[in-house]
Amino acid sequence: MPDVFMPRLSDTMEEGTIAQWLVAEGATVERGAIIAEIETDKAVMDLEAYDSGVLEKILVGVGQVVPIGEKIAIIGDGSGATTPPSTSSSNGAAADAAPAPADSGSNASSQAETVTAESAVDPAADDESETTESEPTEDAAAQAESGDVESATAPEVADGSQLKASPVVRSLARTHGIDLSSVKGTGPGGRIIRVDVEGLIPADNAAPGAPTRAASAPATASTTATPAAPVATTAEDTRIPLSTIRKVTAKRLSEAALVPAFQLTTVLDATELSALRTQINANLAESGVKISVTDLLIKASAIALRAHPEANAAFDGDAIIRRGHVNVGVAVALEDGLIVPVIKDADIKSLSQISLEAKALAKKARAGKLTPGEFSGGSFTISNLGMFGIDSFTAVLNPPEAAILAVGSTVDEPVVVDGEVTIRARSRLTMTVDHRVLDGAMGAAFLRDLTDLLANPLRILV
Repeated sequence: MPDVFMPRLSDTMEEGTIAQWLVAEGATVERGAIIAEIETDKAVMDLEAYDSGVLEKILVGVGQVVPIGEKIAIIGDGSGATTPPSTSSSNGAAADAAPAPADSGSNASSQAETVTAESAVDPAADDESETTESEPTEDAAAQAESGDVESATAPEVADGSQLKASPVVRSLARTHGIDLSSVKGTGPGGRIIRVDVEGLIPADNAAPGAPTRAASAPATASTTATPAAPVATTAEDTRIPLSTIRKVTAKRLSEAALVPAFQLTTVLDATELSALRTQINANLAESGVKISVTDLLIKASAIALRAHPEANAAFDGDAIIRRGHVNVGVAVALEDGLIVPVIKDADIKSLSQISLEAKALAKKARAGKLTPGEFSGGSFTISNLGMFGIDSFTAVLNPPEAAILAVGSTVDEPVVVDGEVTIRARSRLTMTVDHRVLDGAMGAAFLRDLTDLLANPLRILV
């Protein structure tokens, strides 16, 4: 069959966005060749051609959202016989009509992988040497380069070369009417990054907090200081369409709000944990492996979950499912939403394995290249905002998981130990629990044992 349809690329996907066409109309394609990139609710994924032939017609432009099963292109023999007629007819009107956006969201009963903005974290972000999430990485910059909505391929600049910009940057430019061909990219290889475009947005059209270019000339010196006259502003609200991942996050939050949940908070004495991390990193300096606090949290949580199978569980309507594997997810903040990469079988992996895997998954998440298997199947989620100076917070559940752990910053505090006041490093842990799966005493027992593990971290390595 020559028709190309929007495929289902993940369990939670109900619609997809054309991020980029990699093949132009009229080009010959082979079965299995990558012809386009599709933005799902979690990542940007490749679309393979299921037939060999000529890409005769592209029916859906870059940036358009279409539901699963919608026809998006036609592959034929090059004769054009399969191309839909340009005028409507009883059997051709549907093919010519532009596909209407489907309702956003994901399957309510599917595995949840997104959490709230309040619970976002990069597993590597608590290392001072790691790049912050607001800075583009080479992998993130190298993700798919999409063209205009009207074009099947990336647009060219005057010298014939293709523009280098991510789908997010192109969307931002279209929203504010900025011609990317006139923008000089400051990213790797001359790529146009978000800050390049934000700097060109007029002050009266910028979103609150967005940077703008300075337009005022330096004042000349004079003997009399003249107070500046008030500047009248005509700023208007800016409507920013929801990204696919933000739509899914909004729906998941609405679902999580219906879960009867409660919170448990405890204070962790992190003095020994911090000392152990410093010692481990000193010993691993030559190997290039650097352990983060989040890595230790993943390993400790996995051990505690193995000892408390009632917490390594999920609610499933009329039953509770106790997971056979201990899979720990870590919330990662992206430019336009959140995602939870999952460390599979974290209870049987070494700390070094967890560290390398967590950092690799975070890098792929920022580049939008996670596969469905890398962000699904979690049984417990960790959200660490300590590196942002947040003392404590409450994370929203990641249904159908039974619990999510919110980790605050580690600060030195005076405490009484053996009758004397001393300074100890302390951190606050808050666990949100699905009351349908765990009662208060069961949740408290798990959190107590997890806190004891972290306070005596040598047990994590045994």
